[in-house]
Amino acid sequence: MNAAPPRMVDCVLLKRRAPGLDRLPYPGELGQRIWKQVSKEAWQRWVAHQTMLINEYRLVPIEPKARKFLEGEMEKFFFGAGASTIDNYVEPPSK
Repeated sequence: MNAAPPRMVDCVLLKRRAPGLDRLPYPGELGQRIWKQVSKEAWQRWVAHQTMLINEYRLVPIEPKARKFLEGEMEKFFFGAGASTIDNYVEPPSK
């Protein structure tokens, strides 16, 4: 039995056609926009950026204020002028 080909999207972040996400990554209208316009690769970039934001700002993701901040950053990351950066942030070495 052959697996179905991946769902392709015109990725808003990568600016090219790429495999899309398998399921809605986030609830609501923002989640719908991401599912329709963001590739798996771009989503993984967001997850890494979000992790950096959580660690650097010492956010607790279950707190409403932190969730609102991260949602705003997610929207800017994919559909705006880009998410916030951390001054003097050094990317950890890859394994």
